Amino acid sequence: MGDVISTNLDEGKREMITARTSAVMAEFGRFYEQQYAVALFNSVRYEIEGGGNTQTQLLHRKDPLKNKSIFSGSLFQYLEESKKWRSRFLYVGDSYNISLFESKAAHDRGLHSKGFINCAGYRALTSMEEYLGLINNSLNDTKAKTASAPFLKCPTQFPIILWHPYARHHYFCVMTEKEQNKWHAVFQDCVRHSNNGLSEECKVATPAFTDALRLYRQAKGHYGTWDMMCGNQAQILANLVMETLHPELKNQIVPRLKGKLQQRQRDWMLISDAVYRQVLSQTKTQHEALAQVCEVERPRLDSALRTDMDQIITSKEHVSGKIRASVLPRVEQLVRSKVQPYIHSILEALMEPTSRGFSEVRDILFRELVEVSKNTMNESSKDKLGEHMDKISMLAFHPVKMQSCYEKMEALNLEGLQQRCDVSSPSVFIQRAQILMRQQMDNGVHTFEQLVHQSLDGHSGEDLCKTIQRCQDRVLKKYDYDSSTVRKKFFREALLQIIIPYMLKQLSPSCSPDLPKFKELIFEDFSRFILVENIFEEVVLQSVSKDIMMAVKEAAVQRRHNLYRDSMVLTNSDPNLHLLGEDTIDWAGQFGGVKGEKQGGDFNRKRKQIVSMIHLDGMPLPYESCLEVPGVDGIPEENEGQAEQDVETEKPVNPIQPVPIEEAPGSPDSVNEIRDLINPVLEVVEKDGSQLTNGTLPLDEGDEVKHITTITEMVPRESPNQVDKELDTKQIEETLEEEQCASPSAIESAIQQIEIAIQEDPSEHLSEGAIDSDGEFPQTSTNSSPLHHDDSGFQSPDNENVEEVEPQPITEDDEVDPEQVMLTLVEGVKTSIDLDAKESCDASEEESEVETPAVRYKTHFRN
Repeated sequence: MGDVISTNLDEGKREMITARTSAVMAEFGRFYEQQYAVALFNSVRYEIEGGGNTQTQLLHRKDPLKNKSIFSGSLFQYLEESKKWRSRFLYVGDSYNISLFESKAAHDRGLHSKGFINCAGYRALTSMEEYLGLINNSLNDTKAKTASAPFLKCPTQFPIILWHPYARHHYFCVMTEKEQNKWHAVFQDCVRHSNNGLSEECKVATPAFTDALRLYRQAKGHYGTWDMMCGNQAQILANLVMETLHPELKNQIVPRLKGKLQQRQRDWMLISDAVYRQVLSQTKTQHEALAQVCEVERPRLDSALRTDMDQIITSKEHVSGKIRASVLPRVEQLVRSKVQPYIHSILEALMEPTSRGFSEVRDILFRELVEVSKNTMNESSKDKLGEHMDKISMLAFHPVKMQSCYEKMEALNLEGLQQRCDVSSPSVFIQRAQILMRQQMDNGVHTFEQLVHQSLDGHSGEDLCKTIQRCQDRVLKKYDYDSSTVRKKFFREALLQIIIPYMLKQLSPSCSPDLPKFKELIFEDFSRFILVENIFEEVVLQSVSKDIMMAVKEAAVQRRHNLYRDSMVLTNSDPNLHLLGEDTIDWAGQFGGVKGEKQGGDFNRKRKQIVSMIHLDGMPLPYESCLEVPGVDGIPEENEGQAEQDVETEKPVNPIQPVPIEEAPGSPDSVNEIRDLINPVLEVVEKDGSQLTNGTLPLDEGDEVKHITTITEMVPRESPNQVDKELDTKQIEETLEEEQCASPSAIESAIQQIEIAIQEDPSEHLSEGAIDSDGEFPQTSTNSSPLHHDDSGFQSPDNENVEEVEPQPITEDDEVDPEQVMLTLVEGVKTSIDLDAKESCDASEEESEVETPAVRYKTHFRN
């Protein structure tokens, strides 16, 4: 690997890369210094004049991920150095950087990680075909076959690949599809969070950086959105350098690479990564120096602004009027002919997936809050409430739970606008909307927590449940209003991001040459705060903003996609709500529902984990993925709880367990003869494939059941064919003939012997479920089969270790209705139905038994 890089990146090329990076940074630095002063002016003016932002109804949490981790677990990673797959333990902390450890034990001991991955600019892929399509485009080789095999083989069918256009790719794989889906959701969340790297709290540095970057790219002829504006400032600037440097180096180096296509792809990826790391190191150093220079200059600029703010504002308005008068006719003509006809279609394309995503957020929030309410109703204690509240506290940052919301936004399609309006791809808008969904979910959960926590004092039992339901209703109403407000703002910003670059591209050739003459109208002392290029863009923005506002307002008036008018809810509708705290409530520490985490430690293992783990049953430890780290499991995954509930519902209610009963001591007389005297015996032979039936046994008028004994013997399951051979039809016929010889004198002898032999507490049988004298047993369907049965009287043949008990006698007081004698068929048991009445007949004759291949008989009694 080192030879490939050193051979193709010699000292001359590295010096060229350094010089190219310095040139880009110097040109960008001039734009940044100019825009820094303008951003400072706008910030101070906003501070003095105040803003008109609408107050949100939901509360905002200050630091939601404090002492939290997102996910951790073990999977396989492909190592470029050894060209082998190795098990690695990955830890995703609150910064969304992926830390790589040798093992879980190394992480638990607090050892240094083997490295980390910042996911800014990456794409998480789960298909090797999609990855091959991306890397095949990286080489301009017309001889390459598109169906060529990759330079690595995944050992499982579930790969996860992090692809970057410039940096090194990372290859992982897991054992199951469930693990792949969970890790893919986590990696996508890391990419989404890292791409949103610029903090909006920096009121000066962030606007200065974004405006400088936009003006730099416009000077190079690049208008519209840019996919690689992701990560922190240094990463964005490295992408800016690589945007022009990467194609140039590829044209120089790729033709000189040797080997097969797979080897050349691998070599080029390593070379590109080395170049990117060199550029990133340089942009980081130079941007820090640039930012430091501007920060040193800030106090002097701030003082000048506050001293001459009125004069600066007056001068800017005067210049704006002149520029507006000069360019407005051309701007209005462009708006009427090429912008207005397309505003509604663009807005509709944005509204459909965005509104479905926010609606899904509301549905998930509603389900989770209802679940808390149900659990509180079943277990109305503050400890249990604290446990449930602690679980939903991090719902917004649970990537698996939120995945269904994010997928709704993935359907955004701006295909018709990408060429017309210079929109490279809709990924910029998709990720922005997904970030807003996460923020709204967290605001809703945090507001619910604060309202419940405030209402806990003095409430318990039913009052607590009613309080929680009232808090739930309040939060959902506030969410509906805030969701409408956030979406309308998102639609306006997205329309401006699509339309303004297009208009600037159309107007710049005719308007830009006229702008320098307006510089003469600006005083030299104010020239740093008033730039004619910015004023020109403001004029263009103002000319189209009215049409955009009207389009969004019309959609709100028509209540399309559940949008509200701005006057629907007053800003001070709940004035006491914003008096509540902004910090996360420690439910575990206050109510003891979950053991609180140790405070004061910086080790990752002491942090609560949001996403629960995956455990593979029966998987050896080295190959077990997603091992659990200390902490709480967080929120149950989607459909996991439901799956467990479904398994429970499939189990029969109050199943009748088989109770093996020892046979009573036999009589010297034949039992078969006694049976015939008492009642005609019905013997059933159930062969494989026949249907099992339950029901009453009809008796002739005048017949009476004196005593019934069920004898059950556990035997191994046999195949139907083998048992069928053992069933001799002749033997059954002979048995029926022999049962005609019984005499009444044997009945009394059999009954006395049984009563002496079986004296036992009936409660034992009731506890085993063998006999229920107070309740009715449900009759099974006549269509029941040995393989599919729902009746509680049927039991699995696996129950082989049931404790044996004596049979329960039926006293003379307890008369049994013959019509309510039921025979229940149960799999896997050889059974004898014996009334144990004895009479002297043929002493050598054996007791009649009917052996069945896959069923046993059990007698039910109903009084």
